[in-house]
Amino acid sequence: MTTPTFLDGKHALVTGASSGLGWQFALTLARAGAKVSIAARSTDKLEKLAAEIESFDGRAVPVKMDVTDLSSIRDGVAAAETELGPVNILVNNSGVSALSRSESISEEDFDLVMDTNAKGAFFVAQSVAQSMIRHGNGGKIINIASVAANRVLKQNIAYCMSKAAVQHMTAALADEWGKYKIQVNGINPGYIVTGINRDYWDSEPGKKLIEKLPGRRVGEPAHLDGVLLLLAGPGSDFMTGSMIEVDDGLTAHGF
Repeated sequence: MTTPTFLDGKHALVTGASSGLGWQFALTLARAGAKVSIAARSTDKLEKLAAEIESFDGRAVPVKMDVTDLSSIRDGVAAAETELGPVNILVNNSGVSALSRSESISEEDFDLVMDTNAKGAFFVAQSVAQSMIRHGNGGKIINIASVAANRVLKQNIAYCMSKAAVQHMTAALADEWGKYKIQVNGINPGYIVTGINRDYWDSEPGKKLIEKLPGRRVGEPAHLDGVLLLLAGPGSDFMTGSMIEVDDGLTAHGF
C-alpha cells in the first residue's frame, strides 16, 4: 500500500524521534510528503533516521532538544524553522516512565516523568503554537498520551498521572487555540512493541499479560499510522480536543 502524499510542503516536528513511536511517526509523515524535523536529546540516532528518510527522497533535519529545558525547546523550534520554515504539524511525543510502587517512588523519578511527559509536552506545544499564531496559518498539534490517561497501569503512578495531564491539556488547548485555527488532538496508544520493551513481551510476565488483553496481542508502531495521518492531514480539519484510543479494545476491557 502506498502512503498518500497529501502532506506535501508541510513541515512536521516530531519530538522523541530517536526511537520507538517517534521514529515511526517521522517515517510515516515523511512518506506522506512532509518535511520533518526530528528532535531528541541526542542527535546520534537521528542522523540514521534522517538518512533513512532521505533514502526515499524525503527531507529530514535532526534537531537537538531536551523537553525538560525550556531554552532547549525554544532553541530547537527556532532551529527547525530556520531549516524548514514554520511548523505546520507538531507530534508531541517525548515520554519516559519510572516503574515503582507508589509508596517507594523517589522524588527524582517522579519529577523526571512529570517534567518530560506533562511539563515538557506543554512547553513544546506552547512554543510551536506561538509560531503558528504569529504566522496566522493555523496548524495541527498531536499529543501522544496513553491508555494510562484513563486506566491504571500498575506500579506506574507518575506515568499515569502525567498522561492524564496530557489528555486534559489537549482539551484545554483545543478550547483556547481554536480561534487561531489550531487543531489540538491526541492519541492514546495501548501496549505497543518497541525496542525498549520488546524483551518484556517475550518474557513469562509479558506473555501472561498478553493473555489478559482483549485481542491476546500487542501492537506495532505502524498500527498508529492511520490515526496519525488523520490528525496530521485535512481529514481532521473539523476535529479538535479529541483523544483517539488505538489500543485493541484495552480501554473498553476490564481485568
